[in-house]
Amino acid sequence: ISCCLDESKFKLLNGEIQIVVLGPSNKELEQGKATLMCVANKGFPSDWSLSWKTSDSSGSSSIRGEESRTPGVLQNDGLYSWSSTLTLTADQWGKVGSVTCEATQGSQSLVSEILRRDQCSQS
Repeated sequence: ISCCLDESKFKLLNGEIQIVVLGPSNKELEQGKATLMCVANKGFPSDWSLSWKTSDSSGSSSIRGEESRTPGVLQNDGLYSWSSTLTLTADQWGKVGSVTCEATQGSQSLVSEILRRDQCSQS
């Protein structure tokens, strides 16, 4: 069972790009780490990038984790998809208030998705 599997909250830009944030599984948390994944689809051209912002439960400070990204992948529909992961320790995840995955093109931030840790079920 995944914690924070929040696929229902897509943000759309011009009816095109879709972005979703997936949270860590309970099994992974039991192993002491928390990997979050951000997936963006239906973007064009290929020069989009994904970045992460985290804040603690008070919203006052950021929590740093290890980020990795994939370059844009051309899909059959002629549009691109991207993904990025953010890896935190389980302790860091316990202090997170919210995590934002932001898709940018050039210097403009165009679309983002916010996942709040309190949306996670601990089942």
